[in-house]
Amino acid sequence: MQLQEITCFLEAKYPLQLQESYDNAGLIYGRPTQEIRGALVCLDVTEDIIEEALALQCNLIIAHHPIVFKGLKRLNGKNYVERIVETCIQKEIALYAIHTNLDNHIHGVNDRIAQHLGLENCRILRPMEAQLFKLEVYVPQTDFASLDNAILAAGAGQIGNYKNCHFRTLGTGTFEPNELAQPHIGEAGKRESVEEYKLEYVVEASCVSQVLQAMRHAHPYEEVAYQLLPTQNDHPDRGAGLLGSLPEPMEPLDFLQMVKKKFNCGAIRYTKLLPQKIQKVALCGGAGSFLLPDAIRAKADIYLSADFKYHEFFDADEQLIIADIGHYESEQYTSELLAEQLTENFPNFAVRLTKLNTNPVNYL
Repeated sequence: MQLQEITCFLEAKYPLQLQESYDNAGLIYGRPTQEIRGALVCLDVTEDIIEEALALQCNLIIAHHPIVFKGLKRLNGKNYVERIVETCIQKEIALYAIHTNLDNHIHGVNDRIAQHLGLENCRILRPMEAQLFKLEVYVPQTDFASLDNAILAAGAGQIGNYKNCHFRTLGTGTFEPNELAQPHIGEAGKRESVEEYKLEYVVEASCVSQVLQAMRHAHPYEEVAYQLLPTQNDHPDRGAGLLGSLPEPMEPLDFLQMVKKKFNCGAIRYTKLLPQKIQKVALCGGAGSFLLPDAIRAKADIYLSADFKYHEFFDADEQLIIADIGHYESEQYTSELLAEQLTENFPNFAVRLTKLNTNPVNYL
């Protein structure tokens, strides 16, 4: 299949608009029309991963971490990044990264961690702002159903676990076509009054364009009266980190031992164990020290993440336990998640899950 079929699927499910401003998620190398024989899914792109892809005859690598994170000014084979990009160009291996847009999705990296821990009643720890809009559009009562169906089919009206949501009010709209108009209702030079619905929808930022296109296509008027308004609402399904609960409370040390076993941690760095049992768990795959204040505000008993600096451990201030389980260890199941999604959507396409451990950190 063509590369764009795969990237369109991934970006519809995990929109690139969800990535952080510093990130470089998306298609890093490759042509959208390139024919893809197979895809290798991994956490990091290394030279060994390239060799694995060649051995498996995969000409697409889908990684969580972007191999090109900062701008490349030259390609001289001077470091592993330059060598990898050179090899991919020579061997025509496409490179795709799905990074913080996967981190910031309710069913992304952190959800997979929560599944392995058996957490229940999970929610986003720090919901994203400026991700929701309100669409208001006016339509004749007689044309309401067809317009509503088109707008909903384009992705509007999604609120948490609910879909096909809208609010409508009935009123009277007035207008007067000029001599150049071709009105659906009425005639030039005559003011008309029409019974109209005002329809209101929640629209996610990532699908605004397609919703507006569907609205214009389905609307009977040549001039559509509508408003698109940004909201201050947090998006309940988009954002950083996750908060959930264990089915039964656990002693802190027992919980840490369970985590170490499930995530095959070489070591867990943690703060002072507190007397209360662990039930409410906050977590963030990868480097997550920036979410510590959110975990404390949420009254979590423990915060699992990675890449804490020495002085940041003091910030726990005995209000919760910090457990640094390692960057690779916290994100290792991301590849598994992506491989499952791709295989489910493209059952007749070769999706390979890497067999390599790309963790650059070793433990003695």
